[in-house]
Amino acid sequence: MDDNEITDLPMENLCLSGIGPGDLGLGWLWRCSTRLRKLQLRSCEGIGDRRAFSSFAKCLKGLQEIELRACRTIVDGPLLKFAQNCVSLNSLLVYDGGSREGLLQFITHCKCTLHKLDLRLPLDLGNDHLLSVAKKFHNLNSLRLQTCCLVTGDGLKEFVSMIVSCGGLVEVKLRGCGGLGSVSLVSMSKNCKNLESVDIVNCCGIEAEAVEFLVLNLPRLQQVQVEECKLSDIAKNWVSQKFIELNDVSEINLEYEWADICLRNVR
Repeated sequence: MDDNEITDLPMENLCLSGIGPGDLGLGWLWRCSTRLRKLQLRSCEGIGDRRAFSSFAKCLKGLQEIELRACRTIVDGPLLKFAQNCVSLNSLLVYDGGSREGLLQFITHCKCTLHKLDLRLPLDLGNDHLLSVAKKFHNLNSLRLQTCCLVTGDGLKEFVSMIVSCGGLVEVKLRGCGGLGSVSLVSMSKNCKNLESVDIVNCCGIEAEAVEFLVLNLPRLQQVQVEECKLSDIAKNWVSQKFIELNDVSEINLEYEWADICLRNVR
């Protein structure tokens, strides 16, 4: 189709899966999707042929929410485009993908005010990424890290000390981050008083005493996800009195086991 015939498509949400690196016709789609607010790419190995890649930026300016799931082979390219063009982005999810350098480049150079960051199975995510997030995204209210094996307790403590002045963090999910310990959780409980939802399932280094401290010292806590064996009698009584929601850990573990299978498959 000639560029003169292109008109904006009246759609705000777009979900695509299975795109290959040489697929034709995507350039037209990107050029006429300037009204997009949410973009989801799933199991994609490309975003079209070379012409399509050069047109990809056309649909990014108004995007507010982006999800990249299982796009490991291409995720760094779109991340760079997002950093350069997404000025309205407030939510980013990357599931199974993103190299160390690609993630760092996005965090460092993006032009948006991100509120929600959700990274699942980013095998190269480490403490330096976490500190860059704290420096860059001062309005962050939701941080979700799943199976971030290289993030340590010291990294989380430093992140908390840097972001505490913002006061906007209300949700933290650290599921499967085995490098975290009780000291980092206590530090977070002391400094992030606006937290409403905390997920620390499968964080082997976190002990019951730290969980009890968290439950007793977060005045706005509404939901906690943790193994029942890490809940002391005092914590259980407090949760019951304050009507704090405890999620079904069996369902949580089922989702984690699926993530673990994905992790083993990419090693």
